Amino acid sequence: MANEERPEQPAESDGTAHLFRALGKQIKVLRERAGMSQKELGLAAHCGEDLISAMERGVRTPQPDFLIRVDPLLGADGVLRATADEVREALTKARTRHPDWFRGFARVEADSLALHEYSNQAIPGLLQTEEYARAVFTKRRPLLDEQTVEKRVSDRLARQQIFERWPQPTFSFVVEEAVIQRPLGGRAVHAGQLLRMSKISRMRTVELQVMPTDRDEHPSMDGPFTLLTPRGRSEVAYTEIQGHARLITDPNEVRLFSERYGIMRAQALTPRESLTLIEKMLGEQ
Repeated sequence: MANEERPEQPAESDGTAHLFRALGKQIKVLRERAGMSQKELGLAAHCGEDLISAMERGVRTPQPDFLIRVDPLLGADGVLRATADEVREALTKARTRHPDWFRGFARVEADSLALHEYSNQAIPGLLQTEEYARAVFTKRRPLLDEQTVEKRVSDRLARQQIFERWPQPTFSFVVEEAVIQRPLGGRAVHAGQLLRMSKISRMRTVELQVMPTDRDEHPSMDGPFTLLTPRGRSEVAYTEIQGHARLITDPNEVRLFSERYGIMRAQALTPRESLTLIEKMLGEQ
């Protein structure tokens, strides 16, 4: 049954965000005491420098296996390892950190085997940089207070941990050319966003395609949507347009979204052509 809800105010924080921020500060202190840069720790822990930076700032959550892995690297003497079980429990609670109207989708997304998204207004949330996401929430109307903006940014970046899961889901994105041309947040933010898309598009589990503006036909003029394949369940669709969110489970309606998406993928640039276009835009920055 299709479900339509008007967004409500985010629920009160359960405190897990404060725990993750405190843990990030501890990692930073231990790293600096060990005389390591973020890049050096990232190399030693088999992850990116950007991820280390995001964890230390409290916008990404340190995973239990990461804490266990870096404990000896930072000479933490079991301090970080000892937090792994509590962090694992806190992560379960953190699944409810999103606004009430978004939680159903967030729960399905976090455990999906496949995700396919069409976007015609902004870069998909899973692909956004911190700076781009902040620009999105800062400029929306009605205006949000600073605390809400930072919480929305943190929540959005937390969803991106799905890329660190293994086995990873299968991802595909179809993004309108006009979206990647729009310099939301300014020139520097735009360049950083294009660079992230370039990196993400090289992942084995990701297919990123750009829909050219000059196409003279289009199968989905009704707006953006996402298709998800939950573990052990049939494919579902999700739309969020002008203040109304819908998580759609009716097979006949989901099939229509799936059909539209297939046609769009056929009309869009190939993943290789899309990467070439993005890199060309980066070179022009």
